[in-house]
Amino acid sequence: MKRRILSLILASAMVFSLAACGSKDTGSASEPAAKTESGETAPEQDKAKTVELNVTTTFAGEDTNAQNFKSAVDAWCEKTGNTVADASATSDETFKTRVITDFETGSEPDVLFFFNGADANSFIEAGKVVSIDDIRAEYSDYAGNMNDDLITDSLVDGKKYAVPVNGFWEAMFVNTEILEAAGVAVPGTDYTWDQFKEDCQKIKDAGYAPIACALGNIPHYWWEFAIFNHTGPEKHLNIPEAVDSDQGAAWVAGMEDIKELYEAGFFPENTLSATDDETFAMFTEGKAAFLIDGSWKVGGIVNACQSDPEDASTLDTEKLAKFDVTYIPGAGDRKATDLIGGLSMGYYITAKAWEDPDKKAAAVDFVTYMTSDEIVPVFSQHTASALKNAPEVDESVFNPLQVKAMAMMSGVTSLTGAVQDIFQGDCRVSTFDGMPEIVTGKVSAADAVAEGLEAYHAQ
Repeated sequence: MKRRILSLILASAMVFSLAACGSKDTGSASEPAAKTESGETAPEQDKAKTVELNVTTTFAGEDTNAQNFKSAVDAWCEKTGNTVADASATSDETFKTRVITDFETGSEPDVLFFFNGADANSFIEAGKVVSIDDIRAEYSDYAGNMNDDLITDSLVDGKKYAVPVNGFWEAMFVNTEILEAAGVAVPGTDYTWDQFKEDCQKIKDAGYAPIACALGNIPHYWWEFAIFNHTGPEKHLNIPEAVDSDQGAAWVAGMEDIKELYEAGFFPENTLSATDDETFAMFTEGKAAFLIDGSWKVGGIVNACQSDPEDASTLDTEKLAKFDVTYIPGAGDRKATDLIGGLSMGYYITAKAWEDPDKKAAAVDFVTYMTSDEIVPVFSQHTASALKNAPEVDESVFNPLQVKAMAMMSGVTSLTGAVQDIFQGDCRVSTFDGMPEIVTGKVSAADAVAEGLEAYHAQ
């Protein structure tokens, strides 16, 4: 059976029926040559003058596309004779800081795969990356295979800089073995917050931790969806003007919902001191039932079901069959099928590479290759892309959890961007780092939100 990957339109009112696949390497990336929308091979530099491109991406660590990226890079190098110095690293706050620091010190790469929201503001404001329009002035077909409406505008100047590859979604993974032991059904499309709390109590009574989450380390996903349940798709990306505004009250209510879950004992006993890796292990080892995380976690769960995380042939299919992915309990104007997601990252060409006569064409050719119609589906898999003409993908090559993810996405009613990607830096400290103080009552939710908003509006 084959399904077509549909381009993702970020509009909260539009129904999504996204059908794509998988999180493993679906085939060699060595065959296709980068082509423009018109079918012509993309411009290349003089092959007699090969170059080394410095490239930084997030395709590393447990990212399911780490091997796909390596394969594609190897293929491009073989095709062009160029080489790539790969400085990719797992995406986290440390990585973001490193990238920003590299730009500030003049150590930025030639090509960067990075976030296209507020994280990119500083180097865009500094003129350190080149807009797609400026590149098209010289290479008219650059990113011509993409739907421009789906390429995110910069928050700085409204221009488009990053050519997207794969999108993301955030949903709820479940350990079905625990649910069965507790007499709880796998949540469906109409799952509500009240039903969720009732199920959590049943799971707790059965001797398991209902929610796998390290509130003292990574409260991000619960922070996001707790607020989302009080704002809804239409208002979620609006930063409150003040804590006593309607939007501010929604944020406070979200924090108080997390506090209620904590007081009910629905998080692990060590949730305030544990690391995210530790609570994830609780989930994969059959000690915790629910896990909210992103589409990239499909690969992490699959790897946890392999005796050798680097060898797909060691997959324990019986263990993997115990996991599913579904919707996050809804409340208010937000349905369970309204998820957080989008096309939040893409390839930038830096001014450093653009102004280097030896590297300019190579950088354009590299991005063109990595964002071609043939390569993008290998990366987008069970998420989404901005391709105008997405090819068909064969479901049969994917493992059961990847197919479950695809089925889940077919029922999504909207995807909304993450408000935490706008609410950046110091303003998140009082509610992210301060989550333990909020849930234990040492700091009121209202005071924590007010402190964060004050920091945001002072920027």
